[in-house]
Amino acid sequence: MSDNDQQPRFSFKLNGKALTLVVIVLVLIGIATTSFFVVDQTEEAVVTQLGRYDRTAPPGLHFKIPFGIEQNYNVPTQVVQNMQFGFRVESAGINTTFSQADFPEESLMLTGDLNIVDVEWIIQYRIDEPVNWLFNVDEPIRTIRDISQSVVNRLVGDRSIIDVLGDERPNIEVLAQEEMNELFTQYGLGVNVTAVRLQNIVPPVGRVQDAFEDVNRAVQDMNRLINEGREEYNREIPRARGEAEQVVQIARGYAAERVNRSRGDASRFNNVLTEYRDEPETMRTRLYYEMIEDVFLPTQDAQGDDLADRQVPDLIDRNLSNFIPLLNLQQNGTVPGGQQ
Repeated sequence: MSDNDQQPRFSFKLNGKALTLVVIVLVLIGIATTSFFVVDQTEEAVVTQLGRYDRTAPPGLHFKIPFGIEQNYNVPTQVVQNMQFGFRVESAGINTTFSQADFPEESLMLTGDLNIVDVEWIIQYRIDEPVNWLFNVDEPIRTIRDISQSVVNRLVGDRSIIDVLGDERPNIEVLAQEEMNELFTQYGLGVNVTAVRLQNIVPPVGRVQDAFEDVNRAVQDMNRLINEGREEYNREIPRARGEAEQVVQIARGYAAERVNRSRGDASRFNNVLTEYRDEPETMRTRLYYEMIEDVFLPTQDAQGDDLADRQVPDLIDRNLSNFIPLLNLQQNGTVPGGQQ
């Protein structure tokens, strides 16, 4: 085999101009691909120059020094992120899927009265200082988890299990959010916690949980009976007050009637007295006739007949059983005065 057969053969010749052109093209491609970066609307970009912080870029298209001299790190500063403790969400949406794994190292806590409780919670946070988020802490996610667990464990440990399961849940959420933000600020983490939510708080599985379920059922029965009593109270008390008010109004009406009647009688007597002084004989005769009418005013006769609508004396016999149409006062063996 000759030396000519060992040399590689190319379809073109490599010369200085072609090599220079290739280098120039590669440089242009490198400049084009490493000189621009895009920041999304929900992000801010931290730009470093030779590894040192240089500037923060807002959303949009930006230029940077190529070939890695300047690098950009996009940070989602407008996105509220979630972190779960004691459970994990595999897929969020309309039908949220939760992980079947347990995380007792996160959820099991000791209360102030030396009881164990299983607490699941989430925190919602937003990165508000991207420079601090990138450079002040080596593992920011791990730091957030550790601080959150420490704060919630301390707040639960300061309270009894009844308080944790009952009325103290909102206070724990508010205090946890405040203390987390204070600690994150001290560490310069660049994170702001927007909400803390206690999702599920139950005693450990076993006899303790069964006992607390019995207590919860008893509390529910108590609340139900209280509500039923309040319902009965709201139904009976207004009715009793209405009946009492009705009786009071009737009494007031009767009192007003009696007073007005008495005033009318007094006024009528005064008028009669005035006329009697002027015409005594005439008024005496008139009073006599009025007295006779009152005496013989029919109400019910001796035979039990209702004569309220009959303007006749009680001594008239309506049945005409006698020759003279007068009542037999000795009927049934009785006579006036009780004599037989």
